[in-house]
Amino acid sequence: MVKRQLIMEKALELFAKQGFEATSVQQITDYCGISKGAFYLSFKSKDELIIALIDQFMMQIISDIDYLVINSNVEKLLYDFYYAIYYNFQKHSDFAKVIMKEQSQTLNKELILKMKYYDKLIEKSILRMIERLYGDEVEEIQYDLMFSIKGFMNTYSQLFVFYNVPLDLQLLSVSLAEKTNLLAQHMTIPFVSRELLHLLEPLNEEITGEQILDNLEQIIGEMDESIEKESLMLLKQHLQEPVYSIAIVKGLVENIRSHPHCKWISYLLRGYYGF
Repeated sequence: MVKRQLIMEKALELFAKQGFEATSVQQITDYCGISKGAFYLSFKSKDELIIALIDQFMMQIISDIDYLVINSNVEKLLYDFYYAIYYNFQKHSDFAKVIMKEQSQTLNKELILKMKYYDKLIEKSILRMIERLYGDEVEEIQYDLMFSIKGFMNTYSQLFVFYNVPLDLQLLSVSLAEKTNLLAQHMTIPFVSRELLHLLEPLNEEITGEQILDNLEQIIGEMDESIEKESLMLLKQHLQEPVYSIAIVKGLVENIRSHPHCKWISYLLRGYYGF
C-alpha cells in the first residue's frame, strides 16, 4: 500500500474515534508504525491530512451522485439520489459525524472554503436532477426546490448523528422522494432567483485539461497494474492528443468509475467531455 494512503486510512480510524483536534501527529505515526519524518514526506501538516481526507470523502460521494443523476431511470431517480446520499452517510457515519462537528466549530479557513466548494458541486448536481425530472415545469421554483432538497438532506442526516438506532434507508428514500414531488407539484411562490443564488456564492471554478492531466499523472503513479491503470493512461494520451471517439472515451471512463481512487477523476472527465 502506498504510504500516503496508509496514513490516510489509519488517521481516518483515529479521527472517527477521537475527533480532529484530539488526535496528534504522534498518535497517527504510532498507529501507522512509521516515523514522523515519513509522515511529513506525505503531508506538510495535520491540517493538510484532514483536507486530503475530506477531499477523498466528498469526492466519492459527489462523483457517485453525479453519475446516478445522469444515468438513473427518471422514474426512480429521486429514490436513487436520496438512497445514495444516506447509504454513503451510513457507511461512513463515524467520519461524517466528525466532519459535521468540525464544520460547526472550525476556524480553519481552508476547511470552510473546501466545504463551500463541495456544497456548490452538490447544488449543481441537484439542479441537473431537477431539470431531468421536471423540465420547464418548475423553471420559476427550481432554486427553491434545490434548497428544499438540501434541507431534507441536512435535516434527516441528524437522525444518523444524534440517534444510535437502525434506520430503514429504503423507506426514508421513498418518503423523501414523495415529499420532493409534492413540493415540485404544488410550490407556487418562488423566493430564490438565479441572481440571488449567484450573489450568495458563485461557483466560477472550471476544471481545465491541464488540471485533469495533473490528477491523472498522480493517480497513475499510485496505482498497480490493472485495467483501471491502463484506461487512465489511454485517457491521459487522449487529453494530450485526441484520437478516440466520444464513445471510446465514455467506455474508458466507465472502466475506472467504480475504483475508489478513480471516482473523482471520472467525475472531472465526465464534466470536461460533457457526458
